Amino acid sequence: MSETGLRNPSFGAEAFGLKWLSALYWNFGAAELYEQALRRGEGIVTADGALAVETGSHTGRSPQDKFILRDAATESEIWWDNNKGVSRENFDRLMADMLAHAANRELFAQDLHAGADTAERVNVRVFTEKAWHSLFIRNLLIRPAPDALQSFVPKLTILDLPSFKASPDRHGARTETMIACDFSRGIVLIAGTSYAGEMKKAVFTYLNYTLPAKGVMPMHCSANVGPAGDSAIFFGLSGTGKTTLSADPARTLIGDDEHGWGASGIFNFEGGCYAKTIKLSAEAEPEIYATTKRFGTVLENVVIDPATRRPDFDSAAKTENTRAAYPLDFISNASETGTAGHPKAIVMLTADAFGVMPPIARLTPAQAMYHFLSGYTAKVAGTEKGVTEPQATFSTCFGAPFMPRHPAEYGNLLRALIAEHGVSCWLVNTGWTGGAFGTGRRMPIKATRTLLTAALSGSLGGARFYTDRNFGFQVPTDVPGVEPHLLHPRKTWQDKAGYDAQAARLVGMFVKNFEKFERHVDKEVVDAAPGMVA
Repeated sequence: MSETGLRNPSFGAEAFGLKWLSALYWNFGAAELYEQALRRGEGIVTADGALAVETGSHTGRSPQDKFILRDAATESEIWWDNNKGVSRENFDRLMADMLAHAANRELFAQDLHAGADTAERVNVRVFTEKAWHSLFIRNLLIRPAPDALQSFVPKLTILDLPSFKASPDRHGARTETMIACDFSRGIVLIAGTSYAGEMKKAVFTYLNYTLPAKGVMPMHCSANVGPAGDSAIFFGLSGTGKTTLSADPARTLIGDDEHGWGASGIFNFEGGCYAKTIKLSAEAEPEIYATTKRFGTVLENVVIDPATRRPDFDSAAKTENTRAAYPLDFISNASETGTAGHPKAIVMLTADAFGVMPPIARLTPAQAMYHFLSGYTAKVAGTEKGVTEPQATFSTCFGAPFMPRHPAEYGNLLRALIAEHGVSCWLVNTGWTGGAFGTGRRMPIKATRTLLTAALSGSLGGARFYTDRNFGFQVPTDVPGVEPHLLHPRKTWQDKAGYDAQAARLVGMFVKNFEKFERHVDKEVVDAAPGMVA
């Protein structure tokens, strides 16, 4: 087997069972991986120097094809209502078959860190059959110093072979695509998909399983920190503004997607960003747009003009889920350490398409846990086939597909950290006001930024508040620079009875969704449900 690149000679590919490869390329940098990707016909170089690739039929994650090894260690620890199990026999058969499939092939290996906090850091080794996958994961995780590679020993190993097709009969798969996780041995197998995001989310899922047992809270959130060291966390589902609102030029970006909260404060799990690029423009998001013109950035499923090699970010011809993967240091105001102290504020973002919620509300610790477990946002008409009016979406912990443990375990850990560090909690609606989607208008971004600035600076805490009669949380009565009526949602509706009916409908959805959590939380959290205040 021909091996090239820096590596630990005493803990190589054989330790994982990979043998008889035609070639193995270790820890190649961007230039070398560009050369390999182009040699193998995996992508093209754009006019601005990015590497443009396609993922084939899989243009997003395959959550229904993700499995966790079900054994004595995981039986009582995994939230099986939300996760699929695979037997030891099927997992081992899949691994043996994938190792055999890799024989006589070229593979690429990257040795990387997950976690900027050195006390909680996990060593991750990733074997891929595509050169661009190797560049992708090198961009997304944290790159060790070159001299550390010669003694690198992984805690988690990922084998990603898109050309291998899983078998429902032989491996217990649902389709030819399978993502199988063995938490005890630290192994993830990815078969039958070229979507690179599976690798990133596999690491997140592993950390979501291992860190809570150490008292560290894993979070699907963005984070930034102000000049005074006042860090903030932003939870939110897709389309709520998590990336946009955390990209504040007055604050340093810690990361845009995955973080931990431990004894020393918060820390980024990653060393890069995986940003959506559909409708991306230099005017709306200049820093992200600039990364698409950098050598080393991977553009995934972005339409490229064959003559000019210019990307067309407005085109969804391949998918709405077009992406750019780039190192965090491509963002000018990104943190060099990926760490910050304990947060002063937690912001939970929702895009309420029902037009019921206020633009900002202050939450008690119990209310924060309630809304964290709820993970509410809303789809608007036209976003999916058959969606003709706003539809509530609840994704617990703002990331249900990546949560192997029961949501209450994460919720209780978050609540304890909030209480221990006296963190202020805010719910921010970036959705609609003055009516539901189609009647009302989108919450003005200027108002949202003004309210967020006041909340993060601490000045909003001194405002006068009223208690929202539908949700029971506190809403400021007036804030300088914000249209007064925005803070009183019912006043923004011409049809007051329509507002009352819409509010009652949304409250009912919250209560119904939370029924599955009631026996896992204490009475104070149950009492934080909407509709409890007359």
